[in-house]
Amino acid sequence: MEKKNTFMQTKPVFSLLISMSVPMMLSMLIQSLYNIVDSIYVSRLGTDALTAVSLAYPLQNAILSAAVGIGVGISSAISIHLGAGNHEKADRAATLGIALTFFHCIFFIIAGLTISEPFLKLFTHNPKILTDASAYTRIVLCLSFGSLFQIAFEKIFQGIGEMKITMYLLIAGCVINIILDPILIFGLLGFPALGVAGAAIATVIGQISAFLLYIIVYKRKSYAVHIHPRYLVFDKAIIRQIYSVGVPSTVMMLLPSILISILNSILTAFSDVYVAVLGVYFKLQTFIYMPANGIVQGMRPIIGYNYGAGENSRVKSTIRYSLLTAAGLMLIGTVLALVLPKQILALFDADTALMTAGITALRIISLGFLISSIGLIYSGVFEAMGNGRNSLIISLLRQFAVTIPLSFLLSRFLGPAGVWIAFPVGELCASIAAFFLLKKYQNGAFSPF
Repeated sequence: MEKKNTFMQTKPVFSLLISMSVPMMLSMLIQSLYNIVDSIYVSRLGTDALTAVSLAYPLQNAILSAAVGIGVGISSAISIHLGAGNHEKADRAATLGIALTFFHCIFFIIAGLTISEPFLKLFTHNPKILTDASAYTRIVLCLSFGSLFQIAFEKIFQGIGEMKITMYLLIAGCVINIILDPILIFGLLGFPALGVAGAAIATVIGQISAFLLYIIVYKRKSYAVHIHPRYLVFDKAIIRQIYSVGVPSTVMMLLPSILISILNSILTAFSDVYVAVLGVYFKLQTFIYMPANGIVQGMRPIIGYNYGAGENSRVKSTIRYSLLTAAGLMLIGTVLALVLPKQILALFDADTALMTAGITALRIISLGFLISSIGLIYSGVFEAMGNGRNSLIISLLRQFAVTIPLSFLLSRFLGPAGVWIAFPVGELCASIAAFFLLKKYQNGAFSPF
């Protein structure tokens, strides 16, 4: 087992980082494309159907946030213990992670049966939209075990450096989903037309299929960690280790939804056009930040393993290469946003008002792309080393604590431009804080420069 992970301690850092990150970038690209295709199919049912799915998004995002957040905690614990050479603790972390995921499944089933409809009634009184949204939400919540277990296994495999497996199985789940969407939504190949409920069923079948594929792959070969009932013992230290990273990571994933809701309330006072601009930006930023997030996902197990092994110089080298690579990618995004904003917005069939407002917004917000590399990478570094608190502080500064109050204040004097200016200022504050947090952490042992 030990030989299977020594590559994270011996392979040249830059080539290792790229080999771990590229599969994650491709996986996230496929995931983003799937989300777009899914919306296109649902939109053919009419605006009410698209609204119903949009209303269900916050609860659906809660599942994803919980799954990924706890998954990152499991992955961090596994990497650190493997690096320290403690395979039994790594096995226990993986096994306890799966057990905790089972309890999360029960929680979401109860939520699906009890709170989905009351929650949706807060946002619509249209009977058709409420019926469709309730059906969609109940299905994705009550059958969320596929998503929760799939992501738990994904993060376990990432924790041992098996990035290509996670890429292949994520793609498989997305492809199954894309194939089933039109069949179940519109009633093709002899299936009944299920409408919005069909989209939900296609989603959960894709997730469950990916989960089952993980079990098949895991059973066919011996990997660096073992999931077995003999490791299912109450270990307070490991559970705390998982949740100390997992809970902050979950909160971080929920922050963008809260941020969008609050900023929309500010922008609607000026014009609905600015709300549309914000929506377009967040669609664009998925693709801008996707490669950098791929670097973060590839970086985490390398840093976790070498941190556990006491290889401080390799940890610093990994941070340094991650920073430089992410900065290079974000520089490209900045140049494109500054030079070609009109061409980018034309992809969304922007009318004159949206084009004018969007060009200004994109150029201002893009000033924060390059500096955001520090906050983004350092947040991932703290997650990898099991310090969820510092990671959460950086993310709160990036997406909440600075951006929201500054948007309220500046919009009073500068209008919508004040909201756009708050983005790069928030990134700058978060990056300065991240720099000093890592410089102070363990007396600067991991400060890369």
